[in-house]
Amino acid sequence: MIYKVLYQSQPGEVPIRENTKAFYIEADNIREVRSKLADKDINIEFIQPLEGEHLEYEMKSENFKVENI
Repeated sequence: MIYKVLYQSQPGEVPIRENTKAFYIEADNIREVRSKLADKDINIEFIQPLEGEHLEYEMKSENFKVENI
C-alpha cells in the first residue's frame, strides 16, 4: 500500500502548515512506515493511507514519487 507522509523538517519546532512537506512511501501498514522513518530527523505530522480514487488523484500530481527507504 502507498502512504502519504506529512512532516516538518525541523523536529524541535512547532508545526506550521506552511512548512509542512510530504512524500510517499510503500509499506504494509502504518507501523512499518514509522519503523522505516525512525532514523530520519523529521517530525511526522500525519500518515495517510492512499487507495482507490484518492491514490489515482495523488498519482496525477507532478510531485508524486514513491520514496525508496
